[in-house]
Amino acid sequence: MKCREIIEYLNCLAPERMACNWDNPGLLAGRFEKEVKKIYLALDATDQVVSAAVAAGADMLITHHPLIFKAVKKVNDGDFIGRRLVALLQADISYYAMHTNFDSAPGCMADIAAEKMGLTDTCVLEPEGEMDGIVYGIGKIGNLESEVSLRELVELVKERFGLETVMVYGEGDKSYLRCAISPGSGGSMVDIAIKEGAQVLITGDIGHHEGIDSVARGMTVIDAGHYGLEHGFVEFMEGYLHRT
Repeated sequence: MKCREIIEYLNCLAPERMACNWDNPGLLAGRFEKEVKKIYLALDATDQVVSAAVAAGADMLITHHPLIFKAVKKVNDGDFIGRRLVALLQADISYYAMHTNFDSAPGCMADIAAEKMGLTDTCVLEPEGEMDGIVYGIGKIGNLESEVSLRELVELVKERFGLETVMVYGEGDKSYLRCAISPGSGGSMVDIAIKEGAQVLITGDIGHHEGIDSVARGMTVIDAGHYGLEHGFVEFMEGYLHRT
């Protein structure tokens, strides 16, 4: 199967047009007509991931986070982005990223995270549009399976996402039912979650002041880390690609 055909299949799941304006999904390096027999999946195109993809003899690398976000004026081995692009091109590996389009597409990142938490009666936290009559967007909000204490909720997050630790901004004497979840960097989702009546927001990359300000406004935040909530991308995509 050619790279172009795989991209068409991926766009059936999470069309690139669904990505945020600032984002940069798509084929970032390599050939559309590359014949692909082996795909390497990862969350980020780090040096280690690129080296592993080359060593594995991969024809295509698919990541969640794009290696390139802004214009690249030079491609050489003098900086980390150029170094990785050179390695991919030398190995004739086509490199594709699907970021906020995967975050927001129905059945993808937001739904995966909400299902892990067992949320019911869910709706999109920040709607972006519709796909085949289904609302899509960033994050989800819904109800937990039952009302829980903060300690119980923290342990549930750690269990469901396979984490050893999380950062918590909140008060321990409350019980929680209405829960918002937004995998990735969720600082921009705090106001939205509060507006939608969330008692707790589960997300990543929350700064100290964002956390304590949320508590002052009556909402707890559980920072499970950027990687912590998004590492399910690899497992999900492996299953999706095996169905081709």
